[in-house]
Amino acid sequence: MSGGVDSSVTAALLKDAGYSVVGAMMRFWPDDKRVDTFDTCCSPDAAYEARRVAEQVGVPFYLLDYREQFQRHIVGPFLEEYAKGRTPNPCVNCNTKVKFDELVKKAKMLGCRYVATGHYVKRVELEGGEVQFHRGDDPRKDQTYFLWGTPRDALPYILFPVGELEKPRVREIAEERGLLTARKPESQNICFVPGKVQDFVAEHLPQATGLIREISSGEVVGDHMGTQFYTLGQKKGMGLYQSHRVRHIVHLDPATNTVWVGDYEDCLWTDLKAETPNYLLDLADLPTELEVQVRYRTQPVRATVIRADETGFELRFAEPQFAVAPGQSAVLYAGSRLLGGGLIADHTRALPV
Repeated sequence: MSGGVDSSVTAALLKDAGYSVVGAMMRFWPDDKRVDTFDTCCSPDAAYEARRVAEQVGVPFYLLDYREQFQRHIVGPFLEEYAKGRTPNPCVNCNTKVKFDELVKKAKMLGCRYVATGHYVKRVELEGGEVQFHRGDDPRKDQTYFLWGTPRDALPYILFPVGELEKPRVREIAEERGLLTARKPESQNICFVPGKVQDFVAEHLPQATGLIREISSGEVVGDHMGTQFYTLGQKKGMGLYQSHRVRHIVHLDPATNTVWVGDYEDCLWTDLKAETPNYLLDLADLPTELEVQVRYRTQPVRATVIRADETGFELRFAEPQFAVAPGQSAVLYAGSRLLGGGLIADHTRALPV
C-alpha cells in the first residue's frame, strides 16, 4: 500500500473477494528526508494515510523497512547511469529489484500466498497454470512497461485487482467506500529527487566542462557542463555557438567528455541492442516479429528479432525511431502480452577522427 487510491482499492477488492489481507508499505525515505522528496508516494504522510485506509477496510497494516535496499538498488544505480551518459528509469529498477523480487520473497517467507499491488496490469492464468502479464484495460494507465524485469518465477505470486478497471471507476469505488484516498492526486515525479533531475545529478556527480562537436565533421560548435546533464534527441538548452541552427544530441561520450550533435536524421535508429534481458517466456517461444516500446509514453512499434539470448537481444525496427536513449527500457510485446525486455545499450556510431 503506497498511500494512493489504486492500492487502497486493491486492498478493499481483495477483502471483498474473501482473501485474508495484510496491508504493507515499503519504507524508502531516509531519516534525513529532504523537503520535496517522497511527498506524494511512499512518504511519512502516505504511510499514515495507508494505515488509516487499512483501518477503514478492516485489515492489519505493517511498515516494512526497505531503506537500505532502495539506496542500493535504486538511488546508487540511478547516479551511476547518468555518470555513464545514459538515461535511467528508476521506476523499472524499483519494481524489478525491490517490489517484485525482495518483497515477493519476504511475503513467501511470512506464509503469504500472493503479493497484490495497484498496478494497471492484467494477470492472465492459463489452464495449465502458466501466468502471463497483459496490458491493463485502461490504455492511459497501463503499467506493463515498468514490469518487464519481474522474475518469471514470481509471476504466479502477484495479483493486480485493478488491472481490469479504468481509473475513473477505481476512484468511484474509493468514493463509494468512503476511502480517504479517493481524491488523492497521482505522483508524477521521481520520488527521491527534489525539484529538477539535473539539479539532483549536479549535487551528486562532479561537473566537468567539455566540448560539443558536430557528428558529421568533428567541428567544435559549443561547450557543455558535463555529459550527465544531457540526453539523446535534446535540442534545447545547449548554448551552441551558432544558436540559429537546429541541432539534436546524437551521442554522449563520457570517456572523452564529448557531446555530439547533428541533424534530426542523425538521431534516427534503424535497430537497437539491449542488455541485461529478462524474458517472461521460453526463449524458443519468443516470436521473431513482435512489438517493442522504447519509452513509457510512446506507442509500441513493430520490430524483427535479429538475436535473442541470455546476454541480450538485437532488434530491427520496421521504421526508424528517433532518439532511442541508452539506459531506458526496450519492452517486448505480442499484442497485449508482456514478453520481457532489456536495457537499451549504447548505439555504436562512426565518429569523426
